[in-house]
Amino acid sequence: MKQTIIMTVLASATVALMTACPAPTNTNSNTMNRMNTNANTMSNSNMMSNSNMMSNSNMMSNSNMMSNSTNPMVGGAAMYANKDIIDNAVNSKDHTTLVAAVKAAGLVDTLKGAGPFTVFAPTNAAFDKLPAGTVDTLVKPESKATLTKILTYHVVPGKQDAATIAKAITDGGGKATFKTVQGGSLTASMEGSSVVLTDEKGGKSKVTIADVMQSNGVIHVVDTVVMPK
Repeated sequence: MKQTIIMTVLASATVALMTACPAPTNTNSNTMNRMNTNANTMSNSNMMSNSNMMSNSNMMSNSNMMSNSTNPMVGGAAMYANKDIIDNAVNSKDHTTLVAAVKAAGLVDTLKGAGPFTVFAPTNAAFDKLPAGTVDTLVKPESKATLTKILTYHVVPGKQDAATIAKAITDGGGKATFKTVQGGSLTASMEGSSVVLTDEKGGKSKVTIADVMQSNGVIHVVDTVVMPK
């Protein structure tokens, strides 16, 4: 009888202890789970970030490619249709003289404006055809008015692409006259498959690269500087 009572008491004490002390949790397992979750979150975040960076980079690259898809190279440089006349011209190694002249004449802001403008852009070789010392004289401050007159004679208001000029020549019976920003006129005609400009002094200049599209107009590269009266 006494032994039965002792066993009963021991069993009750064991049950009480088990009830008072809950089963231990697996701390290491929970910690590892949290670490894995954080690692996955960071990995996913980095993957998303890298993916977005690559996507944005590709979008920018594709945008430039699309903007340049219809433009020829000029002076060894890509010409982008989403850039203005000045921003494209400064990259052409064949137009350093023209760019310097535009700066000397104070026409940079004008040609960066909304326009649209059609620019017949003489190459460095075109300026080299002028009498020796002409360019050096023209870029001097005291020659600014004369330089401005010559440069604006190369600019026609509006966007006159090759198709528009060719149609005007056909409609005009072989010749088309365009009023320049300077106020004078240029006469366009065809010689074979090339458009040729005749200036007011009878000088001729051939378009060597046509339809270089700009955000504010179009450039046609020419091989000779045209001169107003």
